Amino acid sequence: MIELTAGDGHKFSAYRADPPDAPKGAIVVLQEGLGVNPHIRAVTNAFAAQGYLAIAPSLLDSVKPGVELGYDEASLSEGANLIRQVDNANVLGEIQTTIDAAKSAGKVALVGYGWGGYLAYAAGNRVNGLACAIGYYGGGIVSNYGEKRKIPTLLHFGENDPIIPLEEMSQFRAHRPDVSVFSYPGAASGFNCDACGSYQADAAQAALERTQAWIFQYVEGQPPIALKNSGAYAQAKVDKKKKKKEAADDLGPQMD
Repeated sequence: MIELTAGDGHKFSAYRADPPDAPKGAIVVLQEGLGVNPHIRAVTNAFAAQGYLAIAPSLLDSVKPGVELGYDEASLSEGANLIRQVDNANVLGEIQTTIDAAKSAGKVALVGYGWGGYLAYAAGNRVNGLACAIGYYGGGIVSNYGEKRKIPTLLHFGENDPIIPLEEMSQFRAHRPDVSVFSYPGAASGFNCDACGSYQADAAQAALERTQAWIFQYVEGQPPIALKNSGAYAQAKVDKKKKKKEAADDLGPQMD
């Protein structure tokens, strides 16, 4: 564990895992509401083994330092109670501090699970220095469409999640076409966690492969050129035309 200092001066701990060789980038792992427990450390270690500097901040330290909870009913209840006591501004500050601590390794991705999945989505538009954000089964996302995403965002949901109805996921997709949303048949919340009874290996593997591809694209490489008249290609053509027009004046970029 390492100790980090947020912008307002308060300190919190974080679990850091270094890659075996020079890092290809960095990943900030956001915990479930159960602390940086063995599962979150295992996830962080796995990202490091793939060549990334990986850091998981302890986002409950301000309420209960060093908390590590399991997945039984009593632990889940305690975790939910701790989350209710957390100051949201503090959490965003701690996420920003962790990103700043990781960015020396290259571009930074934010990956969150459960409560952390919600935080990854929320923080993606409110912190600086991110290449992309990825959230797993974050409650509260699909019922609040929010503003257009400022960075590439990928979300994973289980279609049997009792807290996140499939109908709401469909409505979210319609309202937020700028977000890549995948749902997994037969899976519930926690399908990625092999310490949970809701673990589903097939869904976890499919989501991991998409997550890895997303990180490779936005952390390691450049976004691909899309087909003509669509996506990145079309934007490149528009940008080229804009540059020609802007060459005649010095008014700066057009305001939205």
